[in-house]
Amino acid sequence: MDNKYLVNGNEADGKVKISEDVIATVASVAAESVDGVVKVGSNFKSQVTDILNTKNFNKGVRVNIGERETIVDVYITIEYGIKIVELSEKVQAQVKEAIENMTDFDVVEVNVHISGIALKNSEKTIVK
Repeated sequence: MDNKYLVNGNEADGKVKISEDVIATVASVAAESVDGVVKVGSNFKSQVTDILNTKNFNKGVRVNIGERETIVDVYITIEYGIKIVELSEKVQAQVKEAIENMTDFDVVEVNVHISGIALKNSEKTIVK
């Protein structure tokens, strides 16, 4: 990722800088904790990222930061048979809560991208 940081803290006391990589990791862990999410990221996205040498795509999460807010895109593979809208809303809430609790920054958007569907208890992804 680029050397972009969210900055927090009182100027007199110094600054706390939080890297986009940290935000992406928090988002990834939070998304994976939701029942029905098989994994965060996809092989296809990773390959495209490698080809394009995109710096701000880590662990299936893209983070855009402003002065005190973040926009997060999460790419997930889900379990077959799960209601996609309900699962997406849970992922959005979990990611938003985790980032805000750990950083005190506002998450203004969590965009969930379903990049695959996997059979339950199987390594096989049926849609990528």
